[in-house]
Amino acid sequence: MNKTQRKQQLRFRFGLAVVVLSLVILWIVITRVIGGNDGPRSVSSEQKQKDLYIAEQPTLDVELLTVNKYSRPGRPLEKVNGIVVHWTANPGTSAIQNRNYFEGLKDGSGTYASSHFIIGLDGEIVQCIPCNEIAFASNTRNDDTIAIECCTEDDTGKFNGNTYESLLHLVTWLMGRYNLTTEDVIRHYDITGKDCPRYFVQNPDEWEKFKVDLQNYILLHGTDRNATETSETVSH
Repeated sequence: MNKTQRKQQLRFRFGLAVVVLSLVILWIVITRVIGGNDGPRSVSSEQKQKDLYIAEQPTLDVELLTVNKYSRPGRPLEKVNGIVVHWTANPGTSAIQNRNYFEGLKDGSGTYASSHFIIGLDGEIVQCIPCNEIAFASNTRNDDTIAIECCTEDDTGKFNGNTYESLLHLVTWLMGRYNLTTEDVIRHYDITGKDCPRYFVQNPDEWEKFKVDLQNYILLHGTDRNATETSETVSH
C-alpha cells in the first residue's frame, strides 16, 4: 500500500467514525426527548391501567335476597378493599338456582352462606346482595370485600368462555368503581386455604393469566378517568 492509499484509508476511517458518533448523539437526544432527562422510559401496562377504568356496567339481574341472619344480614360494607373470586362447587347449576339456594337459607337451616354476585354458565350475572352490605362468603374478609361466585360445568371447576368473559367484565368494572388493582383481586383460597375456586387453585398459572387478562381487558375497553362516568343501575 502506497502513501496515497494509506491517506485515503485514514480519511475513510475518520469519516466513518464521525458518522457513527453523530448517530449515537442523535439517538441520545431523541431518547431523552421521548423519555425525559433520565433517558428512555416505557409506560407499563400497570401505569396505563391506573389511568383507565371500565365505565360500562355489565348487565345485571338484580334478585336481592330477603334480609335474614343466614344469608343477608343487612350489615353495612363500609369499605371495599378487595374482590374475592369463588366457584359454586355445584357443577351444572345455574346462577339463579344458586341464588335461590341462598334465599332458602333464611328458613333456618343453620348454614350461613351467600355472595354479592353469581355468574352463570351462559354468562348471566345475578346480584344477590347490595354492594354496600356484607355477604357471608369470604370468612375473615367478609367485612371489606365483594364476593363473586362462578358456576361451572363440571367438578374440574374450570369456567367456560361465557362465564369467564362475564367475570372479566364484572371484576374490572368493580375495580374501577372502588379504585382497586389486580393485586386486590384474590381467591377464596388466599384467605382460608380452601380449594376455591378449584381450577385457579389447582392451576396457579391460570390464575396469574386471569390477572393479566384483567389488565388487558382494561387496556382494551377502558375509559379515561377524566371522562364522565355513566349512570349505574346496580343495587348499592
